[in-house]
Amino acid sequence: MNTKKWIWQHQDFPNFNYNYKEIEPMIFHLIEKSGELKGKISYLSDNEQDNFSIETSLSEIIATSEIEGVELKRDSVRSSLQKKLNITFNREEDKSTKNSDSLTELYIDSRFNQDDLSIDRLHKWHHAIFEAYSSILYPVNKGVFRDHDDMQIVSGSIGKEKIHYVAIPQNQIESSIQELIKYINGSNENFIVKSAVAHLWFESIHPYDDGNGRIGRAIVNYILAKEGGLDNRYYSISSAINQSRKEYYNKLEKTQKLVHNPKLELTEWIQWHTESIEKSIEISIENIQKVVEKTKFHDKVRHIKLNDKQTKVINKLLDLGEGNFQGGLTNKKYRGLTKTDAVTASRHLKDMLNKGIIREIEGYSGRSTRYELDI
Repeated sequence: MNTKKWIWQHQDFPNFNYNYKEIEPMIFHLIEKSGELKGKISYLSDNEQDNFSIETSLSEIIATSEIEGVELKRDSVRSSLQKKLNITFNREEDKSTKNSDSLTELYIDSRFNQDDLSIDRLHKWHHAIFEAYSSILYPVNKGVFRDHDDMQIVSGSIGKEKIHYVAIPQNQIESSIQELIKYINGSNENFIVKSAVAHLWFESIHPYDDGNGRIGRAIVNYILAKEGGLDNRYYSISSAINQSRKEYYNKLEKTQKLVHNPKLELTEWIQWHTESIEKSIEISIENIQKVVEKTKFHDKVRHIKLNDKQTKVINKLLDLGEGNFQGGLTNKKYRGLTKTDAVTASRHLKDMLNKGIIREIEGYSGRSTRYELDI
């Protein structure tokens, strides 16, 4: 009876297979999208580019933790980024923490330090993730490989556990990681393919007590930044993955099980990975469009006198973008955003309408009147 279940138990692991002809058109399309993003970025002012870079980097740090169920405070991470990157940092408003600082250092090292990858560097990344972590129930050995074999990916309640994956034994970790590092530092494989293969390969080794997913995605960022020439300050792959978290885990599980993948075939995984990178770029293109529209609109209303509540609502509408304020702006929504009464809200809305800042949406009238920005 064959007891081999996982791809690392295959005699040819890690000699993965894939059909490049099926992947190549997707890679070309991704490169075109990255060119489009570069063009969109050029329309932004230097200050807008800095702010967009901060917000995108912020999204990456938060999303890669959120995928693992770890929530971070945006203000803390933003302060850490501004401080570390020397961008519009105000020490009097510093909300950074030891945790946000260390996670930001990991992010900056993976994206801007092009030195070869090494075990010592991976250990430093791991230590950064758990810099401020302390738990008696779930201890983590920081900055070292796990010292046990029973590394399982499990879901379900006690007594009803489902094992999704069992990782490489402890005594094979170091040699497996050395082989992976040799591939990352020395292979001439297409950088998109390499980032996908390295991601899957690292997760299959699962060398640490915890934090493997976050380090795996840091490796992806490292490869894309070093070899791809893609300026990934302006897109967040973890944000795209986080939007499809369930599919992400399903793809990993399917690819890592021999029953589904007896030939170490990675074509489908690489395709999904490539789509995720492209999706992250598309998200950024949409966000840049919001920035451009916001700037144009502020130029339009620069000399129009508005109160703080009206300005707050306008900025909210601009941040959400066209069609994203479901059902349009109503008196009730205005009240909810500004904490004001119905009469005041009605007066503010009428004033904005008369000044050409908003317009009525057709098909609604009276108490049901709905508005949108007159862009």
